[in-house]
Amino acid sequence: MKVEENVKLCKLFDLYGKLLSKGQQEILNFYLFDDLTLTEIAENLNISRQAVNDSITKGEEKLKLYEEQLRFLERSESYQREIANLREQLSKSKKED
Repeated sequence: MKVEENVKLCKLFDLYGKLLSKGQQEILNFYLFDDLTLTEIAENLNISRQAVNDSITKGEEKLKLYEEQLRFLERSESYQREIANLREQLSKSKKED
């Protein structure tokens, strides 16, 4: 489940990342996309490992809160499923003709 959670967080970051502080953006980018450990991020930014952990936790909470309130990811995925269904129906319809 960790992989699925990370994929969702990456999508949320793409949608709402600019709403986070610059520090949270940088740390979450290292964590989610560069796959760095907390220790590696702390060393790169010259901050404590606990500060990195706190920033990741708060950033993830904000991203989830934005999605809970705005639902852009949910709607986008719903539209994508609907488009796929319509394409499938269209494809079946063409085959029947």
